[in-house]
Amino acid sequence: MEPLLSVQNLKTSFKTDGGLVKAVNDVSFDLFEGETLGIVGESGSGKSVTSLSIMRLLPSPPSRIDPDSKIIFKGRDLLKLKDEEMRKIRGKEIAMIFQDPMTSLNPVLTIGKQITESLKLHLKMDDNASKKRAIELLKLVGIPSADKRLSDYPHQFSGGMRQRVMIAMAISCNPKLLIADEPTTALDVTIQAQILELLKKLRNELGTAIMLITHDLGVVAGMCDRIQVMYAGKIVETSNSKGLYAEPRHPYTIGLLNSIPRLDERRHERLIPISGMPPDMVTLPPGCSFEPRCNYRQSAICQSKVPELREVGEAHKAACLFDITRDSPVTVKTGDTVAAETI
Repeated sequence: MEPLLSVQNLKTSFKTDGGLVKAVNDVSFDLFEGETLGIVGESGSGKSVTSLSIMRLLPSPPSRIDPDSKIIFKGRDLLKLKDEEMRKIRGKEIAMIFQDPMTSLNPVLTIGKQITESLKLHLKMDDNASKKRAIELLKLVGIPSADKRLSDYPHQFSGGMRQRVMIAMAISCNPKLLIADEPTTALDVTIQAQILELLKKLRNELGTAIMLITHDLGVVAGMCDRIQVMYAGKIVETSNSKGLYAEPRHPYTIGLLNSIPRLDERRHERLIPISGMPPDMVTLPPGCSFEPRCNYRQSAICQSKVPELREVGEAHKAACLFDITRDSPVTVKTGDTVAAETI
């Protein structure tokens, strides 16, 4: 089965006054039709830049995508398309739910105007047909009194309702690929659950492939077929959902899982945060980028060799020099380093 989307050796950088920022550094993955792929990581790990590179929405300059990078969608390299050809794909075949609907929606245009715009542009609908379709979309995403709310402005909607409007706009042309960038950020847990259930419903009913970007491993737990963990512009672990949660194999993934609460754990066990801060993307540390924060590091080795993604199980890859599991003994205790077995 051919992938719907194939990202190959994607490298996206930004030229800044402080130096060159390699925001996405040699990222490759496939996404198949009807599949949900979760991309997880802290802020600054390269998740959103990856999605904006696929959509070709990054300003150039200061951004630059390496000429050797490829983004193959339905057999066509998006990076080689002219702007006019890309505009025909963007919104119609690939749609995106942006991170903050309040800043993504135009504050001076009504909701109806913003939804019908893409219907008229891509599907050539007239005023009556596009308005009827817009009402159907608002009903589909659970907005009551849809016919009356078309004339409302974004500030007249709550945060959850604005997010639903963004979803309605994104699915208006029945895209093959939906990129959801932090769709539940700043929403309370009840609305988060409703938004995720809505995305599941759309995937099941329309067969849409979904790329779900988030910093929260708890959000993607019951949503995604596969999960990729990003750190410092690279994919450090990838697996199906069950394998990643049952047996994480990268120290960063283990750290993320240890820092979120679990219902099946005893109440008195404390959450363990990841020490330190993400690296400066202008001056990345030598060797493994996670080494300064890693509880399993051996400085001499980890500072001199860059780990590559390697097979650690069935359909499971991790970028670590050591065979780390959740039960592995911690090698860093109060500044001391204990030997660990190298692969």
